[in-house]
Amino acid sequence: MAAYRYCEAVTALQARNFSYGIRLLPEPKRLAMSALYALARRVDDIGDGEQLTPERKQEQLLATRALLDEIRAGAVTEEDTDPIKVALADAARRFPIPLDAFDELIDGVEMDLRGEEYRTFDDLKVYCRCVAGSIGRLSLGVYGCEDPKRGAEYADTLGLALQLTNILRDLREDAVNGRTYLPAEDLARFGCEQGFALPRPPVGADFTGLIAFEAERAQGYFEEGLRLLPMLDRRSRACTAAMAGIYHRLLGRIAAEPESVLRGRVSLPGWEKAYVALSGLAGGRS
Repeated sequence: MAAYRYCEAVTALQARNFSYGIRLLPEPKRLAMSALYALARRVDDIGDGEQLTPERKQEQLLATRALLDEIRAGAVTEEDTDPIKVALADAARRFPIPLDAFDELIDGVEMDLRGEEYRTFDDLKVYCRCVAGSIGRLSLGVYGCEDPKRGAEYADTLGLALQLTNILRDLREDAVNGRTYLPAEDLARFGCEQGFALPRPPVGADFTGLIAFEAERAQGYFEEGLRLLPMLDRRSRACTAAMAGIYHRLLGRIAAEPESVLRGRVSLPGWEKAYVALSGLAGGRS
């Protein structure tokens, strides 16, 4: 189907970490996952779009909620001109995808548009559940899970680990764009209230202590969230292990060299991502 080919192209171009994982899935699941990603990417792009006014962003998010309503109502046909809508509607017919999780993703983007800040870690967890846990729960709809209730809880926890890693990786980039995601109580504890807009730690701050604290927290969530793996079939387990493994390695690099996040985006070379993906297929955790 041409609509799926479009979604696969979006995924390959814009989601290298994600695409390394879903390559391990059988074709029907891989196509469905590409449709999930393509809509999630659209939602993220609306939130981050520099050329869009806040009013226009809100209009497009409302239009995306309406798109989801059409899919839930079974009102989408292959003649529709939006390939992402067509592909996702087909995927939702084939798999029990919890489409309401997309509404939570939109809620998270709206939190960004409001410039919401997070006083405590419990506040930040709400945001992480929206923007990352939602993707885990959507993915479980495609993968299948022997214990759906516990699986969704572990998916949320793994999403929290991934999002914390993202927050650490993008610390300076977000600061330059006027965003701070780490809880205010943590910034105060380590003397980092000045923020991270400069390519060096804030004067007089325990920046290394802050990164170590947040990395240890993320590590705990990785350990808890990865309990999801035995609940999945072999290929879905390999896919999840590959994506989580890439971010887990990123977290390790950040923890080993905290100031690297102030100099640029920390990333893994392609060969290492491929190695992690193959390790996931072999049943390992990298």
